[in-house]
Amino acid sequence: MTSKRTNNSASVNAEQKRRDIEKYHEQIFYSARYSDDFWEYRHVILPKQLVKYLPTDRLALEEEWRGLGIRQSPGWEHYMRHAPEPHVLLFKREKDYQTKYPS
Repeated sequence: MTSKRTNNSASVNAEQKRRDIEKYHEQIFYSARYSDDFWEYRHVILPKQLVKYLPTDRLALEEEWRGLGIRQSPGWEHYMRHAPEPHVLLFKREKDYQTKYPS
């Protein structure tokens, strides 16, 4: 009986997540890109309603942040969360990534 409740709870949570992503994905903000000598950076601001779907004990994997509706070209990695504002995700990728690794 416990596993059935767990499965029902998981499917309800998955459905709620899907609805939240559908509702809020257009409110995701993407900064302009900026760089240093080695890396290109950008930050992404999630609607606060989507933050609960991010892992709290580690950085998000690409499939996790893409699964929340974040859309970026290849090569970006989540390297930091802005601690005072957990809905601000910082990304980086190798400078000139698209030139070095054409699709």
